Amino acid sequence: MNLLLAINAKIPVDYYGGTERVIWHLGKELTKMGHTVSYLAQEGSYCDFAKVIPYQKSKKIAEQIPLDTHLVHFNFTPESVEEIKVPYIITMHGNTNNLMPLNLNTVFVSRNHASRFGSVSYVYNGLDWNDYALPDFNMKRTSFHFLGKAAWRIKNVQGAIDIIRASPQETLNVLGGTRFNFKMGLRFTFSKRIHFYGMVGGTNKTKLLNQSKGLLFPVRWHEPFGLAILESLYYGCPVFGTPYGSLPEFVPDELGFLSNKKSELVEAIQNASRYSMKTCHEYALTKFNSNKMALDYLEKYQRVLDGEKLNETAPQLKEIQKEKFLDWME
Repeated sequence: MNLLLAINAKIPVDYYGGTERVIWHLGKELTKMGHTVSYLAQEGSYCDFAKVIPYQKSKKIAEQIPLDTHLVHFNFTPESVEEIKVPYIITMHGNTNNLMPLNLNTVFVSRNHASRFGSVSYVYNGLDWNDYALPDFNMKRTSFHFLGKAAWRIKNVQGAIDIIRASPQETLNVLGGTRFNFKMGLRFTFSKRIHFYGMVGGTNKTKLLNQSKGLLFPVRWHEPFGLAILESLYYGCPVFGTPYGSLPEFVPDELGFLSNKKSELVEAIQNASRYSMKTCHEYALTKFNSNKMALDYLEKYQRVLDGEKLNETAPQLKEIQKEKFLDWME
């Protein structure tokens, strides 16, 4: 099958870039399965296992699809979709807060994500764990960590910092943020128990995760998926977060603790050692790998090629979220 994976970003990604990483691993897996994969991606992208076509914003999307393409997998919502003559699906990776109906061939990234739009069409993201170093269960676990774009206030790095400040014996490594933040509301963090590493990747990221007692993830929005959860679990880190979006779906009781109350999370992290690092690792390894993701997408591709629609009715947000941030309490 000739497949075109379209993404409005540059690939590959070195540090942060959840969607880019997922789509890279999807293309790699589909190629292993014998399919011919091409990417439609931003100028400057490159790939050693697939052809890359530079995405031109000034040109109609339909004109950028090779004639021999059997199916297009969009990872953004294309304009003038009615002009596209080949079968396609659209994966929605983020959130929207309007009641505009979505395309009938929309795929979401978690059950919760889909349900908030009245849909049952979803595929879990997966990663090629061969691209990751193995976890070290013998390394001493000394700190907790936060992983994500700390500048996004919905990610609530301040909540993670407050949990550690209320836990005198604990320290926090912030992967994805800086000590001084001027962009998303003024923030200064002077505590010696809070360490900032910016956008970190490679061996530095591996080392920090292998030293972590657990992920602090007190998000204040409905997390559509959360690659930070997967990567942390892979390295044996239980998850301590809020019960929003995909988190209840991905973090059963044996892998972590969820609450929107700081005091309860402060208490929970005191018992972080009770969670099995190997159980966390095996869960991520088996449930969220790129092979499983590719097989699930191939099932969606085939349905569309057979003339089906992935949703009986157009997915539509059930309820507008009026508050900017979901509850976070003391």
